[in-house]
Amino acid sequence: MSQDELDPVIHAPARLRIMVTLSTLTGGDDLAFTRLQDLIGLTPGNLITHLRKLEDAGYVSTVKSGRGVTARTGVSLTAAGRAALEEYTTTLRQLLDGAGGAE
Repeated sequence: MSQDELDPVIHAPARLRIMVTLSTLTGGDDLAFTRLQDLIGLTPGNLITHLRKLEDAGYVSTVKSGRGVTARTGVSLTAAGRAALEEYTTTLRQLLDGAGGAE
């Protein structure tokens, strides 16, 4: 990927919202899958699909704990995910700044 290309894994609107939401957490914190679903407004199946793509890229981590009624899936941004989001936002700012001069 060249310096002026946006990461296609992050660029999908739903995945960008997931990444930005998770980036607000401090290191070591996670967000419950159901809470993330409420915040993002996706169906469980849709959220799972997007999380799988982000996880395959190494950008998010999911951890399942408990069983039955107490089962919980925590979702967090990895260090690689934070770096990728930072690079994405830097690239987007550069593209927007460059577009401002193209009048």
